[in-house]
Amino acid sequence: MRKIGILGGTFNPPHIGHLVMANEVKHALGLEEVRFMPNAAPPHKKLEGNVSDESRLRMTELAIEGNDSFLIEKAEMNRSGISYTVDTMRELMNKEPDASFYFIIGADMIEYLPNWRGIDELSKMITFVGVNRPGYSSDTPYPITLIQTPEIHLSSTVLRKKAANGEPLLYLLPDGVIRYIKENGLYGAV
Repeated sequence: MRKIGILGGTFNPPHIGHLVMANEVKHALGLEEVRFMPNAAPPHKKLEGNVSDESRLRMTELAIEGNDSFLIEKAEMNRSGISYTVDTMRELMNKEPDASFYFIIGADMIEYLPNWRGIDELSKMITFVGVNRPGYSSDTPYPITLIQTPEIHLSSTVLRKKAANGEPLLYLLPDGVIRYIKENGLYGAV
């Protein structure tokens, strides 16, 4: 059985915290690969920064460039409307019945699990992998594998503000993502 990690997110923009989280989980659980899955229309959050799906996808591609075990999963972007994880995972499991899926979430999402659509079904289909995030609890009534990762105090919200204010993004975002943001004037960057 292939062990595949899925890291969903808006990736608006993708930052080193996402990469470290994926890498730590991959090695801790012996995953064959981790797929970064940009959300099209997440049910729990409004996309900020006026950035197209294509730009978020491209930035995610640039972020994982050079790591052969990091891939892009477009299942949610290829589907129109709100994306629910339970629907996405049903689709992936039908396409790849020989795979065992590990859905990677931050502690902020662990607290939110009881609100996920189809959570009871979903928790039987996949293994949830939770990573620590400062200021959040990892308590949940659902089965979850907890992985300790280096704490990186970064958020895409803060990085969008830094870009808008012309503050340095070096070492917070992969170089290709920084270039893309500047070349395309994303988040008000100059």
